Amino acid sequence: MNLQQFRFVRETIRRNFNLTDAARALFTSQPGVSKSIIEFEDELGIKIFERHGKRIKGLTKPGQSVALVIDRIMREVDNLKKVSDEFARRDEGSLVIGCTHAQARYILPKVIPQFRKRFPKVHVSLAEGNPPHLAKLVLHEHADVAIATETLAHTPGLAAMPVYSWEHTIVVLPDHPLAQLKSSEAKNITLEAIAKYPIVTYDHAFSGRNSIDQAFSAVGLVPDIVLEAIDADVIKTYVDVGLGIGIIAGMAYDPRRDKGLVGLPVGHLFGTHTTRVAVKSGVFLRDYVYVLLEMLAPALTREVVQEAIDRSPKAE
Repeated sequence: MNLQQFRFVRETIRRNFNLTDAARALFTSQPGVSKSIIEFEDELGIKIFERHGKRIKGLTKPGQSVALVIDRIMREVDNLKKVSDEFARRDEGSLVIGCTHAQARYILPKVIPQFRKRFPKVHVSLAEGNPPHLAKLVLHEHADVAIATETLAHTPGLAAMPVYSWEHTIVVLPDHPLAQLKSSEAKNITLEAIAKYPIVTYDHAFSGRNSIDQAFSAVGLVPDIVLEAIDADVIKTYVDVGLGIGIIAGMAYDPRRDKGLVGLPVGHLFGTHTTRVAVKSGVFLRDYVYVLLEMLAPALTREVVQEAIDRSPKAE
């Protein structure tokens, strides 16, 4: 058995048992992947994959155990490479940050310029997506870290740590009836008052949308949500053209930038939310990853991060 066989098995699982996709990802041929896996199974004396004809349908019961062992072996192989890079090229390398649009637009611009100034030889990439996708990117080691509000804290195999807390804000046009409320009155705004108007807000996978739905449902209201979007900029655009009132994450509203809109904090209606950053458990982190984490949240020192990794649940 050899590392190439391990890579083929791992990538086949990651590509939902599609040998063609696995071969493409590994820059090799589909017959070569298939032949190597069969040879590996023969050497082990067990079948790793369930098959229907020539197609792979899933893992056998012993295959599930083999897959866990292969994942551990390949993780340590990757760690060896990272250890080598850490000491041979301490301030060089790459950093892939998985993030939602909100983090890419409103949070990371405060951090990345500072990071780049300190590590000018590190190539930084942003991989945007919804929280479940970001969790998979880190688990499959296609991203070094992920930043999101949902999913990360509940994904086995990830160490998720709090970065900051936030609340929702309503945005309306200046001539809207809700805009006439005094700042002292905004904290008394009710769900009934909001439900009178068409609403533009997030897609269900993003920025605390579930808490919005649950709040209305708890008081027996069905809001008229006329448009759903994955980021606050789109929501604000449609509020600006008069489609309805917007419900967005508070950090996405800046009165200096959003001069054509009025913002009303409504944390008392939809609760407080925590955005987290996650890394994969058991993965060796380059020094500059620890620095990035502490830039995101000063409380995330190397010791705190390592403790979170040590106590995080393992992937199934």
